[in-house]
Amino acid sequence: MKREEAKIKIEELRKEINEHNYYYYVLSRPLISDYDFDLLLNELIELEKQYPEFFDEYSPSQRVGGEITKDFKQRKHKYPMLSLGNTYSFSELDDFNERVKKVLGENYQYVCELKFDGLSIGLTYSKGKLLYAVTRGDGEQGDEVTVNIKTIKSIPLQLHGSDFPDEFEMRGEIIMPHRSFEKLNAEKEMEGDVPFANPRNAASGSLKMQDQKEVAKRNLDGFFYSLLGEKLPFDNHFDNMKAAMNWGFKVSEYIRKCNSIEEVKEYIDHVEKLRHQLDFDIDGVVIKINSFAQQEQLGSTAKSPRWAIAYKYMAERVSTKLLSVDFQVGRTGAITPVANLQPVQLSGSVVKRATLHNADQIEKLDLHIGDTVFVEKGGEIIPKIIGVDTSIDNKCLPKVVYIDKCPECKTPLIRKEGEANHYCPNETNCPPQIKGKLEHFISRKAMNIESLGEGKIEILFDNGLVKDISDLYRLTYKMLFGLEKEYVSDDGKKRIVKFKEKTVQNILNGVEDSKHVPFERVLYAIGIRYVGETIAKKLALHYQNISALKSATKEDLINVDEIGERIAESIIGFFNEEKNIELINRLKCFGVSFSIAEGLNSLVSEKLNGKSFVVSGVFRKYSREQIKKMIEENGGKNISAVSSKTDYLLAGDNMGPEKRKKANQYNVPIISEEDFLKMLK
Repeated sequence: MKREEAKIKIEELRKEINEHNYYYYVLSRPLISDYDFDLLLNELIELEKQYPEFFDEYSPSQRVGGEITKDFKQRKHKYPMLSLGNTYSFSELDDFNERVKKVLGENYQYVCELKFDGLSIGLTYSKGKLLYAVTRGDGEQGDEVTVNIKTIKSIPLQLHGSDFPDEFEMRGEIIMPHRSFEKLNAEKEMEGDVPFANPRNAASGSLKMQDQKEVAKRNLDGFFYSLLGEKLPFDNHFDNMKAAMNWGFKVSEYIRKCNSIEEVKEYIDHVEKLRHQLDFDIDGVVIKINSFAQQEQLGSTAKSPRWAIAYKYMAERVSTKLLSVDFQVGRTGAITPVANLQPVQLSGSVVKRATLHNADQIEKLDLHIGDTVFVEKGGEIIPKIIGVDTSIDNKCLPKVVYIDKCPECKTPLIRKEGEANHYCPNETNCPPQIKGKLEHFISRKAMNIESLGEGKIEILFDNGLVKDISDLYRLTYKMLFGLEKEYVSDDGKKRIVKFKEKTVQNILNGVEDSKHVPFERVLYAIGIRYVGETIAKKLALHYQNISALKSATKEDLINVDEIGERIAESIIGFFNEEKNIELINRLKCFGVSFSIAEGLNSLVSEKLNGKSFVVSGVFRKYSREQIKKMIEENGGKNISAVSSKTDYLLAGDNMGPEKRKKANQYNVPIISEEDFLKMLK
């Protein structure tokens, strides 16, 4: 095949495959068999291998995965992700409607949508192509997960048609359908892994995986419910969602326009009847004002829009008998009482245990063993006891008494003034606390040993292979292969988790890779009380190595940005414990990094000293992250928003018009990539 013929064929295949993806994953109307689809995709992949000059990151072949993401960088939301106010009754819904009517009068429409129980996501498109995808995070900024989002076949990489805005954001929810969830858990059990508790956790965990190929296997899906940007095609929510469907987005078929609050109530009743028949989880209905002008008129509070509300279905409530109470020790030493119940069906599953929170809750309920108690699922997930049937006399039943010693290590419990929980102070020898420290150490923002997650730490601990975090670096193939643990799953069946060859090798590789984790994350991972991720980074940059930090006085520490007395005292207390010094020395011997690499924090020059930059758009010679790094290496400062204090707006292709508008408003110089590079010469 000639080069030009290959180019034409590749473009034809991409167009045809994109169309089949849309019909299969969005419209649920496949045009060809899976076998025929695979033939087309394989043909495209082979042609792209033969002619790499025609590579396109938006090709459907790029959905199969291949990238490894070590860290998900934080990205600020252009439009903050606000939370919705919740209501649980029609009377509260009437109150909401009255507040709306007071501002808008009689002439307004509602749009009702399903409230999906998944992971919120914002997708930004520029000129019809997916630019980046960001999770909700704290509402102001979240994790950029673009490479993993590309594996979801129902999400368009390139839009259909041409009537979409130049740049906009589409918001929605990433979910794991029930069929994908059941398949995933069956595979995990076959491989000896602990299954996920529910589809929401599975979706969230899958989207944050480092290996894009593994994400692709999880068969995630997404529904979209909000279009944000300038120059949108319509002045109302409903019509924009219909337009988005034509561009290739999966918008729920259950979206409805309602002309009155009574129609809204009818919709809510209708959805409640069908929600258990859906192949995905929802926990309510979202009600929005349709008109954008009226939304703006109603405005928002700091946390929630006044033009929308979520109606959440009341948790199902049942009564059963309290058989006994266990007391569990958390990773911080906090004691949580858990009720053992006579098994009862609740919201589609059998419930045998429920949380009791703390000693005050037990006292308030006046609980006795043998009581008939009322149980419901908080948020449809965690069962809790919310009351006792007082019509039944319980005076002759034994009263539930809160323990005074740790159930695991028998250390007397403490309860600090003003706190609700009791604690076990034996943090170095209490088994659940040790396991908690190990789990913190391997977590993503710490040492990021992903292969040791999902219950494997407990297996290692129970087999006596790890007693503290340094023991992870002593693990060998021989020690791990064949380890197994039997447990009873939620459906009452016995399952076995077994360490097979692939599992063992992944663990050993993950532990070895963690030796290259930078000092600030190691400092966070070792678990000094009150030293979170941000504080660890500030301490690492200030002291450069663990020896300098260990020698710091309280006065020295307090002089570090954001370090107060409580944190300083905790750090000094940590290093005063000989066992902690020995632990650090062992980790050093295994090759864990306890200093900032030479030159990592040094400046290349001071040419940009005191200058602040907003970097926006796509650049030709360097990535945006490389440019930001160059700014910092030359003494400059990166900021996220244009203001009167900004020195330069560094503009690439496809920069948003809002930043340019603000730069002109504040007379901020707008420079190009070439201008910036000249500044560094």
